[in-house]
Amino acid sequence: MKDKIFIFLQYIIPHSLTSRLVSKLAESKNKHLKNYLINLAIKKFKIDISEAKETDINKYTSFNNFFIRELKDGLRPISSDKKIVSSPADGVLSEFGDITNGSLIQAKGKTFTLKALIADSSTTDFTKFATIYLSPKDYHRVHMPIDGKLTKMVYIPGKLFSVNKVTAQNVDDLFAKNERLVCYFNTEIGEIAVIFVGALLVAGIETVWHGKVAPNYYKDIQIWNYDNDSFNIEFKKGDTLGWFNFGSTVIVLMPNNNINFKYNQSNADISVNQDLALIAE
Repeated sequence: MKDKIFIFLQYIIPHSLTSRLVSKLAESKNKHLKNYLINLAIKKFKIDISEAKETDINKYTSFNNFFIRELKDGLRPISSDKKIVSSPADGVLSEFGDITNGSLIQAKGKTFTLKALIADSSTTDFTKFATIYLSPKDYHRVHMPIDGKLTKMVYIPGKLFSVNKVTAQNVDDLFAKNERLVCYFNTEIGEIAVIFVGALLVAGIETVWHGKVAPNYYKDIQIWNYDNDSFNIEFKKGDTLGWFNFGSTVIVLMPNNNINFKYNQSNADISVNQDLALIAE
């Protein structure tokens, strides 16, 4: 019953307005308010502040600034092996595997289409996917899973449902309904995409090359092309791509059928830079 009420409430509350109000609160630089919110989050979500590069909460300028905290150097080692695809985020590997007949697994018994996810019917090369759910306790920066060059960024407006396990099991086409940012990269295995999926109470999505992308007032799909001579935005595996200002989801799309995932089952904990998949010879 509790789950049904939670889902019902998500259908009736104003998603964008709620998230914008949360954003204003999270951006407050009032010392007492932001410290109260930070301490509350640490206690409620059991955040391990000892992993942060800055452990003194007084040094964070806002609640958002705390949520995009950096980790201590060397805390998430990364493989130098070019055949390893690394996890782009801390969280739970909720689903992964083949894109079959143009569809991805959302949760047990639920699928959604690649076309709906990326709002593009012309791209058919993606054959593998991995979905990582970032809870509020997790590190919120997103990193590059493999060396590559940015070619395009697409913002797709949408709803802001929660993306936790309960919602994923009950809301059809969840990741294709929610606001999202699709970032395309050329790599040695072909084109990949790293997708930032927005969610209820997520106070923003930002990238290192563009800055804040959401929240915004775009009502239509927005496209930024970076594949001409005036841009040369390259990333090494493990480089920071951007961040969420609260918990959310990252989806990685890959083109190569010779990619073998290093996991046997979904809903496994995973850390940023941890081995996600192996590129076979």
